Amino acid sequence: MLTRKQHELLIFIDKHLRETGFSPSFEEMKEALALKSKSGIHRLITALEERGFLKRRAHRARALEVIRLPENLSPRRAAPPKEAPLSPNVIRGNFTGQPPAPPRAANETSAVQLPLYGRIAAGLPIEAMRDAGASVDVPAALLGAGDHYALEVAGDSMEEAGILDGDTVLIRRGETAENGAIVVALIDDNEVTLKRLRRRGNSIALEPANQRYETRIFGPDRVKVQGRLIGLLRKY
Repeated sequence: MLTRKQHELLIFIDKHLRETGFSPSFEEMKEALALKSKSGIHRLITALEERGFLKRRAHRARALEVIRLPENLSPRRAAPPKEAPLSPNVIRGNFTGQPPAPPRAANETSAVQLPLYGRIAAGLPIEAMRDAGASVDVPAALLGAGDHYALEVAGDSMEEAGILDGDTVLIRRGETAENGAIVVALIDDNEVTLKRLRRRGNSIALEPANQRYETRIFGPDRVKVQGRLIGLLRKY
């Protein structure tokens, strides 16, 4: 028997996983349940794990896995595709290059070649990475409509969202994103970063997923969205 808060958290995590493929951050879970501190989230997750509803997966993009739902709910849909292995390399590419090549086969297990750009780190706008030709094979089932590219992550500022140093993130090109999405943001036409986007009145907040880093606030004319996170690849 679950408490009301345990039930709410389990349903929120399950919905977030199915919609994004990633576990929600502790900050998102705290806000969703209207709790005052993240320690309450830790206690709820531990209780759900002890009761066999959740499983922690250390150092994975999907850090939490829903094992089962309460019996009065419908069965879960199939889990998102497993991450494909990748050898992380520091590679520079052309952000304005050609769209990704079409799938090699007509079924969902075929691979798509995405252009692979350099490490996403402060001080380098994506447009500065101009060495075309590098690419990475990505399962077609991970991608939807639109143009995509891949970037290698530098640093640990998004680790609580399951995004680790050396990971390769899959980005759908675009200049807009919904509130709360993880985006590639260009700041002052000079610095590119991967952060969660929050709109606060007339300002834009770029939130890390690591308590050691601070949220940065900018005027709307200082931040340009260059794409939205839709997947992640990792090599073990």
